[in-house]
Amino acid sequence: MAAVLGLCGRRSAFRTRAAAKAAHNGVMRHCSTKKSGKEKVNGVELFYQQSGRGDHAVLLLPGALGSGQTDFGPQIQGLDKERFTVVSWDPRGYGHSRPPSRDFPLDFFDRDATDALDLMRALKFNKFSLLGWSDGGITAIIAAARSPSSVNKLVVWGANAYVSQQDVEIYNGKDVSTWSKKMRKPMEDMYGPEYFAQMWSAWVDGISQFAQRPDGNICRELLPLIRCPTLIIHGEKDPVVPGFHPQYLHQHIQGSRLHLIPEGKHNLHLRFAAEFNKLVEDFLCE
Repeated sequence: MAAVLGLCGRRSAFRTRAAAKAAHNGVMRHCSTKKSGKEKVNGVELFYQQSGRGDHAVLLLPGALGSGQTDFGPQIQGLDKERFTVVSWDPRGYGHSRPPSRDFPLDFFDRDATDALDLMRALKFNKFSLLGWSDGGITAIIAAARSPSSVNKLVVWGANAYVSQQDVEIYNGKDVSTWSKKMRKPMEDMYGPEYFAQMWSAWVDGISQFAQRPDGNICRELLPLIRCPTLIIHGEKDPVVPGFHPQYLHQHIQGSRLHLIPEGKHNLHLRFAAEFNKLVEDFLCE
């Protein structure tokens, strides 16, 4: 397959050339640079937001219980809309993609990966990059491995390919009542305090079930299948994802890069948004 050309280059002054380039890169041009709505995918109405007119399509994949609204404000607002078309989505059962209610069968990451890929195809993007945070990073890893012809580049942070007993202890120690008010507020605004607490408890049970599998496996076997350029970012003060997880990803994803942010915690893309956005944009435009 021919390489995708000019993903971050200057748009042509000639309409026909720009249209041809957009078609080649899998981007459907729209009159408006910002829109939102729901798309029926795999039997579920999935909510998405789209902004920008750039040739390089990027999908933002949120963390546990997350949505574009709760998880990616600085990226939706801050990523260069002339170079990128930015899409955020709410996975089934999260955010505005309700109903259905969220559940956590053993294949929920695979289900999210299928939904994410199919949503982008429904939106007429044939080739795109994935930016995944936490659970969204796991989903992005699976998607990149399962559909290499669709994924241009991959950026993940706060993600893991397996669940250790140390991880289970961390999850069980993160009851929502211990969260800061600033961290709880967007989730409580989205779900209400009671349902948010119930969903979090269900997520803890859902993620912990992987620890019962051999080697705590989520997607270890898929890492060698990833062929796209991959950037792994990790906050060295992340209290949720220990440092051995990004190291494992780096060792098993061929040609990947690992970038450490010394003061970064789990939400480093929010706390250090300008640094994060520049790092990602530079990587995507190489």
